[in-house]
Amino acid sequence: MKTMIKQNLIEKINKKAHLIGLATGTGVSTKHAVKGGVDLILALNSGKFRQMGVSSLAGFLPVANSNDLVMDFGSKEIIPMAGDVPVMFGLCATDPLIDLAKYMNQIKYNGFAGVNNYPSVGMIDGQFREALKEQSITYDSEVEAIRIASELNLFTIAFVFNEEQAIQMTEAGADIICAHLGFTKGGLLGAKKVLTLFESAKIAQKIFNASDVISDSDTIKMIYGGAVYTPSDLKYMYDNTSAMGYIGGSSLERIPLEESMPDLIKQFKMTGEFADEHLIKLLDKVKEDYDYVGFVKEYIEKNYMHPISLAELAQVSHISRPYLSKQFKEEVGCTFQEYLIKYRMNKAKKMIGKNCFRLAEVADMVGYKDYAHFSKAFKKYVGTAPSKYKE
Repeated sequence: MKTMIKQNLIEKINKKAHLIGLATGTGVSTKHAVKGGVDLILALNSGKFRQMGVSSLAGFLPVANSNDLVMDFGSKEIIPMAGDVPVMFGLCATDPLIDLAKYMNQIKYNGFAGVNNYPSVGMIDGQFREALKEQSITYDSEVEAIRIASELNLFTIAFVFNEEQAIQMTEAGADIICAHLGFTKGGLLGAKKVLTLFESAKIAQKIFNASDVISDSDTIKMIYGGAVYTPSDLKYMYDNTSAMGYIGGSSLERIPLEESMPDLIKQFKMTGEFADEHLIKLLDKVKEDYDYVGFVKEYIEKNYMHPISLAELAQVSHISRPYLSKQFKEEVGCTFQEYLIKYRMNKAKKMIGKNCFRLAEVADMVGYKDYAHFSKAFKKYVGTAPSKYKE
């Protein structure tokens, strides 16, 4: 099983595809992720807690027996919905109540294709980490679990947090070395203090380099968590590390739900049917106070990265384009097109200043598919070319 899974994943990588894994705790997420083409499913205790509406941190607290919880929902909810997609058991390897070798056989017997070391001591630091070490509750137990799983022909995904752990896990036979960058940023329950993308890329590449030193060239490298929670974030990591894939939990499951469900419910309450998700909230404001200019400005704020037409905005506002254009210029002091370009250029300046993206990526993220067009507009409104501004 281990060899077959790895060969399948490497074939995808060789075809220039990036791997995607989902860390989850429910069958419904598994079902739809499989439809979307996910490559791996990780049954983790924090995935279940996220679906209960609490932080992933609950996975590190004594609110439930982690291994019993994963065995229960993983067997009943995840595996039946996963089809041919391999399901990994999120193993708390430091559990003092289990015999690792015996429990690993139970994992295999219940239909899991492999294991992943989560929850991990690697997420804990400070005095608590020292206290755990004094009781021999260390990352070494997780390394041993990966070694045993590999010997039992189970596929293994190792969450690692530094270079030393990367070497340990690679030597133990981990099929995937996943640079764990901390709890995911974003949304209502996301971590507030996380590494920047720049820092994350540096750490991830150090981990991958350490693995490469002693690895046979087929160790797969992936990333998880931290500041990486949007496609743009992930693209930055692919451009600046040797990562071959991404494992998402909150970014693929919790955050999309938090963002979409409230607006969707409001749409049903307002009209009883679907409405354009980009317009419904703003149009409601227009109906209340006829602030057409405010509507246009707020729409630009939320959608500057997409094509925007004043004619279409006038149409959905049920007023004429000339009237809206005149109102906008009188209130704002410039034309709609000038305002839109200036808004995009200001966003571009901030993105360039972060030094996280290539200029072509910045152009795309502020609504310009043609870099030459972006460069011309940037030079006109900022006074210098994007490359010079970056310097």
